[in-house]
Amino acid sequence: MSFSIAGKTAIITGAANGVGLAIARHFEAQGANVMFADMDEEGLIAEVGEAAEREGAKVAYFAGDLRQKLTIANLLSATVDAFDGVDILVNASRQVAQSDPLSADDDNVEALLEQNLLTALRLTQQVAKWMIKCGEKEERTEGMLGSIVNLSSVAARRTQPEMLAFSISSAAVEQMTRSMAVALAPCRIRVNAVAFGSVLSASLSDVLSENPDYRDEILLGTPLARVAPASDVAETVQYLASEGSGFVTGQVLDVDGGRTLLDSVQAPTH
Repeated sequence: MSFSIAGKTAIITGAANGVGLAIARHFEAQGANVMFADMDEEGLIAEVGEAAEREGAKVAYFAGDLRQKLTIANLLSATVDAFDGVDILVNASRQVAQSDPLSADDDNVEALLEQNLLTALRLTQQVAKWMIKCGEKEERTEGMLGSIVNLSSVAARRTQPEMLAFSISSAAVEQMTRSMAVALAPCRIRVNAVAFGSVLSASLSDVLSENPDYRDEILLGTPLARVAPASDVAETVQYLASEGSGFVTGQVLDVDGGRTLLDSVQAPTH
């Protein structure tokens, strides 16, 4: 079975920076048509604006607030217009924020559930409906119609009160992944997730720039004793998006250097 995604069309959200950008760049390098989607229009233009304007470009970008339902519909339409279809969706857009578990006014739960869970859920629903409709129109009765990959965090299964809202939203993404996997299996659409820690995401880069000593704390809580590049997540996402994982659905793969094998409550969850 091949891990190739060449010729496939993928929507990658959160693609203006960090892990989302790394996934989008990796998919582009692997020969996929890639729609870079993000709220940060300036970042998108800086990363792919020039390439997207070339004739026959395999990349395009879409800037908009995906918390708005109309924006989700517009993203799907723009992708179909640019590449004639959608085979892969990667919900890589996520917000990381600390919260006060004892203050209802500063717990961030609603904001992070909206950004990290509901946006991914709504986009998954719309893309899945399009995949099903397209499969019926083309009378495709064999093979998978598509693959959807969500990004989560090891915070979903660790206990850090100061990360209350992020932990809740990450756990919700993992349950959404399992539920949608079962719901969409009869439609031949697979849904999986990657939960990562010890990966140089945009949020971790910010933390390390402010507190370089934090790296030592991470290494102490990571059996492989390193902070991984975002490409490690990108390659795992490619596996889940490819036919090589054709019998895999509803799974959450940890990319954390062994972090979740340890019991330390205080080990950082980046």
